[in-house]
Amino acid sequence: MLQYVTRRILMMIPVLIGVTLVTFILMNVVPGDPVIEMLGKRTDPQTVAMVRRELGLDAPLHIQYLRFLGGALRGDLGTSYKLRQPVTALIMRTFPTTAKLALSAAVVAIVLGLSVGIISAVKQYSLLDHVTMVGTLTGISAPVFWVAMIAQLVFGYYLRWFPISGYYSPWHMVLPAIVLGTRFSASIARLTRTTMLDVIRQDYVRTARAKGLGERIVIYSHALRNAMIPIVTIIGMQISGLLTGSFFTETVFAIPGLGSLAVRAMQQRDFPLMQGTVLFGAVVLCFGILVVDISYAYLDPRIRLE
Repeated sequence: MLQYVTRRILMMIPVLIGVTLVTFILMNVVPGDPVIEMLGKRTDPQTVAMVRRELGLDAPLHIQYLRFLGGALRGDLGTSYKLRQPVTALIMRTFPTTAKLALSAAVVAIVLGLSVGIISAVKQYSLLDHVTMVGTLTGISAPVFWVAMIAQLVFGYYLRWFPISGYYSPWHMVLPAIVLGTRFSASIARLTRTTMLDVIRQDYVRTARAKGLGERIVIYSHALRNAMIPIVTIIGMQISGLLTGSFFTETVFAIPGLGSLAVRAMQQRDFPLMQGTVLFGAVVLCFGILVVDISYAYLDPRIRLE
C-alpha cells in the first residue's frame, strides 16, 4: 500500500509541472501587456520599461518560468500586480469561502443524487424514472452560469426567498450551493441508478428477497451497500472538482472566493495571481484524486497490483 501511495504521489509531480507550463505559455501568447493593463495606455515608454524591469518581465521567458517554479517550491507564488499583496496570502484568505461553498454543494449533490438514483432504479421504466432521467440529463447539459442566473431570477428576484448576490451571512450561501450541487447531483443520480440496477439483479439480492426480507432492507442493506464503491469514487472526485470548479457560480453570485479571484486575475492579466490560483487548484484536485485512489485501493486490493 505504501509503495502504491508513493507511486501515486510521484505521478503528481509531472502533472503539476505540466499545468504550470501550459498556464505560463497561455498567459504569454494571448494578446495584451500586463504592464500596460496596470499603468494605462497613456504611460510613457520609460515608465513602462522601468516597471517591467521591476516585475522581472524583461527576463527571457524560460528564466521567468524557472523563477516561478523556484518560488512555488518555497511556497512563494509571487505578488499580485493589481492588489499588491502576496498571492499565497490572497489564496489562503479566499479559499475558506470556496471550501464552504463546495462542501455545502457536495451535501446537496450527495443527498439529492443518491435519493433520485435509488428511486429511479427501484421504479425502473415508470413515469417517475423517465422524468428523473430527463431531469438529470438536463442538469448535466445546462451551463452552470445559465442555471445560476435562472435561479437568481426566480428564487431571488421574483420569490425573494434567497439573497441574489454577495456573501454576508450563511443564508447567502444557500442558493449558490443548491445551484452548484444540483448540477453535480445529476451525475451521481445517473451512476447510482445504473449501479443499483446492476446490483439488484444479482443472485444474492434475489436470495435475500426469497428469504422473505422486506424490500427496504433488501435495497438499503444489501443492494446499496454493494453499489456504493463506484459511487463513492465519483463523489470523491466531484468534491475535488467542486473545490476548483465553482468559478462561474462564485462570479455570478459575487461570492468573494477563489473562483472570483481567478476570474479577476484573468480579466486584469495579473500573471502571478493567475499562475498561483491555477497551481493551487491543480494541487487541490490532484490531492482529491489521490484520496479517492487510495480509498479505492483500500476497498479493492487488485487496484494496487495493477
